[in-house]
Amino acid sequence: MAKIIMVQGTASNVGKSVLVAALCRIFKQDGYKVAPFKSQNMALNSFITKDGFEIGRAQAMQAEACKIEPDVRMNPILLKPTGQNISQVIMNGKSIGNKTAKDYFNQKPNLKKFIKDVFYSLAKDYDIIVIEGAGSPAEINLKQNDIVNMGLAEAVNAPVLLVGDIDRGGVFASLYGTIKLLEESEQERICGLIINKFRGDVSILNSGIEMIEQLTQKPVIGVIPYKIFDIDDEDSLSERLNINENSKGINISIIKLPHISNFTDFDVFSQFENVGVSYVTDASQLKNTDFIIIPGTKNTINDLKWLRSSGIEKEILKQHAENTPIFGICGGFQMMGQEIVDDCFAECGENINGMGIFKTKTVFSNDKITCQSSGKIENITGIFSCLNGFNTNGYEIHMGQTKLLKDARHFQVINNEAGVLDGCFEKNSYGTYMHGIFDDIELSLCLLNAIAQKKGTAVSINFKNLDEYKQSQYDNLADLVRKSLDIEKIYKIMEEFK
Repeated sequence: MAKIIMVQGTASNVGKSVLVAALCRIFKQDGYKVAPFKSQNMALNSFITKDGFEIGRAQAMQAEACKIEPDVRMNPILLKPTGQNISQVIMNGKSIGNKTAKDYFNQKPNLKKFIKDVFYSLAKDYDIIVIEGAGSPAEINLKQNDIVNMGLAEAVNAPVLLVGDIDRGGVFASLYGTIKLLEESEQERICGLIINKFRGDVSILNSGIEMIEQLTQKPVIGVIPYKIFDIDDEDSLSERLNINENSKGINISIIKLPHISNFTDFDVFSQFENVGVSYVTDASQLKNTDFIIIPGTKNTINDLKWLRSSGIEKEILKQHAENTPIFGICGGFQMMGQEIVDDCFAECGENINGMGIFKTKTVFSNDKITCQSSGKIENITGIFSCLNGFNTNGYEIHMGQTKLLKDARHFQVINNEAGVLDGCFEKNSYGTYMHGIFDDIELSLCLLNAIAQKKGTAVSINFKNLDEYKQSQYDNLADLVRKSLDIEKIYKIMEEFK
């Protein structure tokens, strides 16, 4: 059975996901077979495994750090917020429908055995499991029937490392307060403290470290410097969604929808020289754009209403008339059609007219499509005609089917479902259901250069293989964390904790 270490945090966004990835890569480098685990995740950024199961993007990223295929057992429960107090519940990689927060909370007592069974199934196949908690273990209103923090640690007898974020301030108070709000038995599970995201001379912290160790009787096993690595983010707290860059080359505007999902589709664009990427929430921010992207969303109809009320839809349609390139992915593609029908209450039970850029009609269903896919772009015209002949790879995750109406033209043919047509194009506007299509560096370079040539400039990138680049980022992250933490102490904790 695998040895276990669990990473919990004093709050959300203190760096748990990245630290878990770092530990996974360190243990992998040291010769162990290691896997991540998070019992319950709440995020709109998800990933589809090779066998068609949906898990949180963070666990897919952590599996990548382990150099293994993502496995649905790494994240048995995923909650995807669709509106106020309502989330789609994914169990064992498949949707079981939408639940209110109260309904889901009432089901928690029945989920403990399910989670334990999944965990031990995974643990049989690995030497080390690195568990990630969620939010804070000191949410005293949520501690009853906890299945993701101390409740899980107790269920699988996991030792805990508690992480605090010094960059947001008050790290000693948050570490001390978190510990003191826990039951004595829970406090005993905490075997070490980690201070994350520190800027400056670490010697300045020495007196504070001594005092927090005396006050909590817990050792500080390291201080990790603040450094940004190009590793997939998971949710709406991502700093990427606050990017607002301008470039003398080309400027990409990604619409920051209220329920934006899978925004990692566009991370690759930040790696190109002479390219600025901005996440926009106001129509005025589109005035000087060279390329508009409408991303995926967990609530297509309500986000389309937001586009209308904000004035962004009007500006997009103006840009479309002026031949500015526009690209819709998944929900964004659905919005660009003529009509969206939701008779089955997959979202809100409404029917709504789309933006009318494409001659398409989308009909929602309660059968969720989750699969990895490949295809080939063919016979498209307009500014991105250079993409013709490109083979594509990615994944699909959507609740509806989109039908091409009279005279509509498809974007690509999906290879693994013989003859299935995907997406649409009209003038310089394009759409597809395929997430991850831009991860192909050659395809993205071709697309960006088509825009750049129109503007009389050029773009470039410093690497040709995205996977090799990502692996180098995990190695750099592991090097930093290995230098910052007492890794031998962590091994000892895993070995000796009873």
